Amino acid sequence: MAAKFVAEVSSNHATDLDRALTFVKVAAEIGCDAVKFQLFKIDQLFAPEILKNSANHRNRTKWELPVTFIPDLASYAHELGIEFACTPFYLEAVDILEPYVDFYKIASYELLWLNLFERCADTGKPIVFSTGMANMSEIEAAVSTVLSGISKDITILHCNSTYPTALTDANLQALDSLRQRFNQFQVKPSIGWSDHSRDPAVIYRAVHHYNAAMIEFHLDLEGNGEEYSAGHCWLPDEIAPVIQNIRHGLEADGDGEIRASKSEAGEREWRADPADGLRPLKKTRKNFPPKDFQG
Repeated sequence: MAAKFVAEVSSNHATDLDRALTFVKVAAEIGCDAVKFQLFKIDQLFAPEILKNSANHRNRTKWELPVTFIPDLASYAHELGIEFACTPFYLEAVDILEPYVDFYKIASYELLWLNLFERCADTGKPIVFSTGMANMSEIEAAVSTVLSGISKDITILHCNSTYPTALTDANLQALDSLRQRFNQFQVKPSIGWSDHSRDPAVIYRAVHHYNAAMIEFHLDLEGNGEEYSAGHCWLPDEIAPVIQNIRHGLEADGDGEIRASKSEAGEREWRADPADGLRPLKKTRKNFPPKDFQG
């Protein structure tokens, strides 16, 4: 099964519509299946006492995605043949996004806020959420909340919420643990990886060994994005070959049938004959050399 790649723009759009649209275009060009933004308002993201005492948090208003961008971003993504997704960080955002998103993504920091899961689930749209710092019981509560609503299409993304994530903190075996636990549910979520490592080895391992159904990664265009300096954002020329190599490798899967391939057809005649152990088969020797033989 091919992993679904989702480019997370996060706050690297700089509230510039042209730049945001370029992210959509680049995501499609490098082989992504979806592009994702975030819809938040700082005064509905952080508590008043935090904003009162932290200029750093107050200044994040410049990270907010203008609501007016959403129709254009969704339309352009669909025009380019990829899905449009967004993370709602306040309840009204779920309703604003509903006409436009192909799926909702809920961030790891919001995992305990079950009202948000409930609101998203009531739309009937697919829901993707990251685990981050959660334990299994917290993840189970989120899944159960979704399943109590209309949505039945769930993807759980294991992740580490340190930006960037060290290789040794990736804990990719958690994908197997999640899959094993939720295989017992009547509705079985897909399991994937939300990357903050910026390490190709982690993504290859997540896909090839742990069968990640989805890979989400943070994307920047050229290193000037607001979040790039934190160290977890990929540049297009870094992530493109990773996606391309994974997709290219799918061509080697074949159909699993045990038989000689078309390219091997001629070589079958050159196997050792069971009677004397010499190559080729005796029937082939009788007609040797063929007219087109070049010895």
